[in-house]
Amino acid sequence: MTDRQSRKTIFITGAAAGIGLQTALLFAREGWYVGACDLDAQGLRALEAQIGRANGVFLQLDVSDPAAFEAAIATFAEASGKRLDLLFNNAGTGVGGYFEEVAWEELARVIHVNLMGVMLGIRAALPLLRATPGSLCLTTSSSSSIFGTAGIAVYSATKHAVRGLTEALSIEFKRYGVRAADLIPGLIDTAILPERMRALAPSDGMWRIVPPAEVARAVWTAYHSDQLHWYVPAELKEFDLQATSHPEVVRDERAKLPLLVS
Repeated sequence: MTDRQSRKTIFITGAAAGIGLQTALLFAREGWYVGACDLDAQGLRALEAQIGRANGVFLQLDVSDPAAFEAAIATFAEASGKRLDLLFNNAGTGVGGYFEEVAWEELARVIHVNLMGVMLGIRAALPLLRATPGSLCLTTSSSSSIFGTAGIAVYSATKHAVRGLTEALSIEFKRYGVRAADLIPGLIDTAILPERMRALAPSDGMWRIVPPAEVARAVWTAYHSDQLHWYVPAELKEFDLQATSHPEVVRDERAKLPLLVS
């Protein structure tokens, strides 16, 4: 077994920017071997320059392409000694607009990336997760999985689905000794955050804008814990409790806010 094949390993989608990039850098600093995937070839080259070719594989990938995902996992498996300690399904996309006004092709793309891409990744990586003691299947959900966000309805729907999938798999995968969990980030300082939402964000509290490095630290903590849902920032759990107990109150409060599409 080579030195790289004896190291802990992480496979990250959406690794060229934002949360995925900061996670790749953090885990590389901690000595992990990184499988970094993204559509952005230039961003992947920049990441490779930062962490070094000896510390990872860097693969251009459209997560909605089943054959491409299988091939990426196979390449990673060969490099990692067929082990995977942490699968981080992080790639995501969104489109703003009133539900009935957004082009169907754009809505379908959100579903294919945010939900189908996650399922493809889990199915492709499960044999490696099963072969690796203590492994974790971690997926990026969203605060939009707590209560749907007007103006990004289909994005919200995919994140609700990811959360439900994670909860179900956290039980199913126990028979393999594989854990499942999700991240529930709020407003994260990445390119996907709409400018209008960025402008309206407060300076503190649960809806403050959080740097992606803070989410990366949650990924690190999630691997070393058995918690199911990871709220970033942690105060978002209060919103989850409120939305569950008093959804009509949350609905009416949110109806007073400016829509992302306006």
